[in-house]
Amino acid sequence: MLIPPFLSSGDTIGICATARKIDKEVLEPAIEILKGWGLTVVLSSNIYSCDNQYAGTDYQRAQGLQELINREDVNAIIVVRGGYGTVRIIDQINFDPLKTRPKWICGYSDVTVLHSHLCTQHQMATLHCTMPVNFKLNEDALESVRKALFGEELRYLIPTDLGNKNGKAHGKIIGGNLSLLYALAASGSDIETSGKILFIEDLDEYLYHVDRMMIQLKRSGKLKNLAGLIVGGFTDMKDNTVPFGKNAYQIIADAVKEYHYPVCFNFPAGHQELNKAIYFGLDAVLDVSEQEVKLYYPHILS
Repeated sequence: MLIPPFLSSGDTIGICATARKIDKEVLEPAIEILKGWGLTVVLSSNIYSCDNQYAGTDYQRAQGLQELINREDVNAIIVVRGGYGTVRIIDQINFDPLKTRPKWICGYSDVTVLHSHLCTQHQMATLHCTMPVNFKLNEDALESVRKALFGEELRYLIPTDLGNKNGKAHGKIIGGNLSLLYALAASGSDIETSGKILFIEDLDEYLYHVDRMMIQLKRSGKLKNLAGLIVGGFTDMKDNTVPFGKNAYQIIADAVKEYHYPVCFNFPAGHQELNKAIYFGLDAVLDVSEQEVKLYYPHILS
C-alpha cells in the first residue's frame, strides 16, 4: 500500500471541486484555516466554475483534479464539497503520477469514488474526513483533519452501543458512503473487502434503499470475510407511508448477524457535524468491548 508523506509546515495543499459548485465566500474561511496550519493553498482552475449544480463541466472538473495531481509542489489534495459528480469523471483521470509521488486525497461523501478507486486500483491510502465547506461546523472534526494530515496520533475512544458486536479486528479500513459503494459495484472502482474493516455511512435515504444496498453487499460476498465493520452516521433516513419496520442500524445488524467479526455502530463520522477523520488503507485496530470502542492506527503513534 502506498502511504503518502505526512505534511509539514510550509507544504502545499490543493483544493479542487469534483462535484457540486461552491461560492467564493463559502470557501474563503476554510482557506484561512489551512493557511493558519502553516500550509500554502492552491485552487484548481475550476474551483468557482458553474455548470448547473456542478463546479463546471465534466471536462473542467476532471482537468481541475488532474492539474493538482500533476503538480509536484502540491503535497495533498482536499475536495471542497460533495454532492454528485465525481463518478462522472473518474475514468478521465490519470492517476499514474501518484505512483511515484503519492498525495493524501481527502474528503467524504461523493469523494467515496476517489477513495474506492485509489485504495483498490492504485493501492494508495487516502483520508476520509470533513471538507472545506464544513470546516466551521465542528472543531473536533476539523482538528482530526489537521492531526491526520500532519501524521499526529489518531486514537478514538467512543461509548459502546447496544447494537455492537464485541471483538478485536486488525486490518485496513476501506469504504465510505454506502450509496456510492453500491453505485460502484462491478465497476473499475469497486472495493475489495476480504480481510478489511469496512466503514459505511449515508444520508437522506429511504430505509428500504438501505436494506437493498446491504443485501447487495451481502449477495456479492463483500460482507462475509470482513475483519470488522464500522457503521457511522445514517442521517435523516426516510420511511414510506407503510413503515419498513426497522431503522438503519437494525437493517445493517440483520445483514451481518450471521458473521462473527466485531461491529461498531454510531461511530462519529459521516454526514454529521462531528465527522472524525479516518485513514483508509492504513493498518488499523478496531477493539469493541462492553465498556467502550477503540479505533487506532498502531504504526502512527506519537
